[in-house]
Amino acid sequence: MIIDMLQQRLKQGKPTTATRIQSTWPLIVEACAATESFDYVELVAEYAPFDFKDLENFVRAAELHNIAAMIKLDFQNRFYMAQRAMASGFQAVLFTDHKTPEEVRDSIRMTLPDTPQDKGRFGYPNARWQGYRSREPQMEYASMVRNIVRAFMIEKKEAMDNIEEICSIPGVDMVQFGPSDYCMSLGWNLQDHRQDAKEAEKKMIAAALRHGVHPRCEINTLEEAELYWNLGVRHFCIGDEIRNNRAYWNGPCKAVRDMTLSAQEGK
Repeated sequence: MIIDMLQQRLKQGKPTTATRIQSTWPLIVEACAATESFDYVELVAEYAPFDFKDLENFVRAAELHNIAAMIKLDFQNRFYMAQRAMASGFQAVLFTDHKTPEEVRDSIRMTLPDTPQDKGRFGYPNARWQGYRSREPQMEYASMVRNIVRAFMIEKKEAMDNIEEICSIPGVDMVQFGPSDYCMSLGWNLQDHRQDAKEAEKKMIAAALRHGVHPRCEINTLEEAELYWNLGVRHFCIGDEIRNNRAYWNGPCKAVRDMTLSAQEGK
């Protein structure tokens, strides 16, 4: 298991691509990995049902194909779930709904190793990612914990107000803009303020790049990727399992259904 594979790509300045998955069925992970289109897969655990066995099997499936796994977590139970996900083998954690630099610092502290150097609160569990070997050198284990990729959704007005400070915090590896939550935090409907949301996202990207943080963007097309690439973005999450299925179900599937109904009515 190469626990810092994703962190290594960031440090080497290499671009990354991922996709979002909401089911925990390992076959879906393997099917994504088999395309060789992705460096890692993101489990959108904020929206999906799962148990702790699911987390381990999700990561095992990714590792079989030499790709990494990220988990997106709810805000309220993030400390506990981040530590459990990391111990299962997830190489990246995507934190949601943070508003203040203090909240960001707390999440980093709770996922850093409990050493004099790191001043974190993550101890030494005998868990999967160290092979259930309780005699592994503690400082090697601390290095594994330290090298987890910590990404943060910037999706609240308050977070955007504090974007420069958030991006200056050591341990913030990635940031990603969330337009829906951002507009909601301002009392807006996204459909009425898409340009405002785009301007805020550009501001986040520029701030991240100034501070050496990697901006990550969710996209659906090559054209979107090219636009963000020209802004300096090198990390993309392409597509979403549920959205992709709905597009097909409401596209060709619906077209065939409509054809059969029309043909039947024409008899």
